[in-house]
Amino acid sequence: MSSPITATRHHTTSGLRVAVVGGSLTGPTTALLLHHAGFDDVTLYEATPASAPLGGGLIGLEHSSLDILDQLGVPQHEFVPYESEAVMDISVCHRRPETEHRHLYAGRNTTWTLLHQALSHRLPAGILHTGKRVTGLTGEHGQPLLHFADGDNAQADLVIFADGRASTGRRLLDPHRQLHYAGYVAHRGQATSSQPGLRDFLRFEPDPRSGAQFNLAPIPGGTDWTFYLGATPDQYIDFFGAAPTRRVFALPQHVTPAARTAVDASARQLLPDEQAALVHDTQTRMAAAVMDIDPPTRMVWPVGTGHAVLIGDALAPVRPHTARGANNGIEQAAGLTAALNQHRKYGADLTTALDGWQHRHLPAAVASVQLGPKLGHRYGLGA
Repeated sequence: MSSPITATRHHTTSGLRVAVVGGSLTGPTTALLLHHAGFDDVTLYEATPASAPLGGGLIGLEHSSLDILDQLGVPQHEFVPYESEAVMDISVCHRRPETEHRHLYAGRNTTWTLLHQALSHRLPAGILHTGKRVTGLTGEHGQPLLHFADGDNAQADLVIFADGRASTGRRLLDPHRQLHYAGYVAHRGQATSSQPGLRDFLRFEPDPRSGAQFNLAPIPGGTDWTFYLGATPDQYIDFFGAAPTRRVFALPQHVTPAARTAVDASARQLLPDEQAALVHDTQTRMAAAVMDIDPPTRMVWPVGTGHAVLIGDALAPVRPHTARGANNGIEQAAGLTAALNQHRKYGADLTTALDGWQHRHLPAAVASVQLGPKLGHRYGLGA
């Protein structure tokens, strides 16, 4: 499944310059892992002026990811507000809860905001450079050379693109793999009210013919919900002011009255009274277009005498139902750090180490991409 990497000049085991692109979750995790492993020439670039590019909703972290964060010295109590492992699947018929099935999730739930804060506060001074939007990558001067919108350039031996679903790195390295809209939207809301006694993750499942799913979970200070609903590309433009492939994330200022009205109407039609009222009363709303992409065939590219890699959503954006987006990024970052550490400490050939890392992690990324449409079909969502 993996593609062999073209052999390049062997790098020395000292002074490896690493540039990490993307300041959301995978990028800071990668930078921290490398710093803790002893790499002292690591720079993290984020395109937005602030260190927090976009907010996000609830995130499920599996035990493997939680353990990696634990090894970084990020205690769970900082980003896991509720220790529940329970997931309650609730079937809904004629707007009434019908059957409940409780199972356990092998992990914990957090929010994008809590996890980003826990990671960013631990970044060493001077490692993060904000307002640095990458526009190009060349190898014309030997090692990889990043080009930024402000006219600056930065040279590195290894460039790690962790810049999310709308990745510039993927556009530069793997341009034939482009996002395509799956036909439905993850409408999100953060309500300031909370349901009494709510500690678990609740998944409301109307009739699959309705093409909807509603997820609900407690967060500090309120409740986070996600309502998956179908929308044509034209409807998406009407809801959020741009096509789904252009505006992958819709921030609160992009959510039009038409979007709010449509979501409220679907809630009244499909959800029990309590959940429909919660949706209606929620002021802060966002959305994400659910996207698909062709499975990746590689993770590493030679650039000049160095390399560039894609990890996390930059490599393979997955549908949110898989709960693998953050987990893939964190696990790939840890595996990449291990490969680079073998090069740094023991002189392992860098190209071979990266090839081994790719061989280990690429199948899991492919499987996550392929799983998304299957789960969407189960809930009657998407094409």
